[in-house]
Amino acid sequence: MRTLLLNGSPRPGGDTDALCAAFVRAAKGLTYTVRAYDEDVAPCLDCRACRRQSGCRVHDGMDKVYGLLSQADVLVIASPVFFCQLSGPLLSLLSRLQCRYMDRAYRGAQPGKTVGAALLAAGGAGSPEGALLGARAVFAALGVPFLGAAVARGTDRLPAARDEEALSQARELALRARERFS
Repeated sequence: MRTLLLNGSPRPGGDTDALCAAFVRAAKGLTYTVRAYDEDVAPCLDCRACRRQSGCRVHDGMDKVYGLLSQADVLVIASPVFFCQLSGPLLSLLSRLQCRYMDRAYRGAQPGKTVGAALLAAGGAGSPEGALLGARAVFAALGVPFLGAAVARGTDRLPAARDEEALSQARELALRARERFS
């Protein structure tokens, strides 16, 4: 099983990474992680070139992501929850998947066998629901069936690395993904 993990956390070793590590250990197979904060990826310019032709006319670090996505069995969107949303750099990266949506909407491209999962770490009093809706919208636009989410809530009080319920949810998602591809 090949997993593409799009990680929107600015903090290596933080709460989001703890959920990612639990998922990856249970998933086995090959995992490639793209850290949105580390990539040279511009947000979508809404130039609409992808409406007229397949692919994106902007060539930057996203070219690597497109290649990895084409090979992925599992797409994981992982993020801390900032003001009830996915992190800004991750949203910018995800906006560049617009060309994949356009391939489906305008050229009849069929979604592959990829399935999706979300891993979210939320501290404070904010709700992770907005971030979850955002992740689900990306999967829907791509035609990727959504397996579910693992959410660590209240990470300001209980770090995700010690949140057994959230870690268990992440492992369970990975096992469900493995079942689809075994």
